Amino acid sequence: MSQSLPQAKVTSDVEEICLAYGNRPDALIEILYDIQTKLGHVPESTLPVIAEALNLSRAEVYGVVTFYHDFHLNPQGKHVIKICRAEACQSAGGFEVIAALEKALKIKLGETTKDGKITLEAVYCLGLCPMGPAALIDGKPKAAIKPNKVNALVKELA
Repeated sequence: MSQSLPQAKVTSDVEEICLAYGNRPDALIEILYDIQTKLGHVPESTLPVIAEALNLSRAEVYGVVTFYHDFHLNPQGKHVIKICRAEACQSAGGFEVIAALEKALKIKLGETTKDGKITLEAVYCLGLCPMGPAALIDGKPKAAIKPNKVNALVKELA
């Protein structure tokens, strides 16, 4: 990932990705996706490089990166738990599941464990409303999560 790459290499990779799309501003989403795929996230240090290549302001690029929840300015954990915070999951015990996850992982929503293994994120509706509380764990749906089962779930990922 980008943490182990020298900044000059990261900059070169980003410029190459932008060029592959003809440095077109209308390809920003695709460019960000490719950067995140290559580097594991969209490092803040790449935003001016992208902006210059696409003739956009840094603020425009930053706005897009931060608007879409699937883009990340910081590295994600090896495993990502996206827990639903929509009303149906909340009413099915979602708050308790979130509290249990935060306690078991010793982090809050939006954070990554100190060892970099697990990131905990909020999402708003996974379409599993009748089976809530629900989550995506490494992209796979998990339904009917119970607070008393969270420690086992976390142990599987660790």
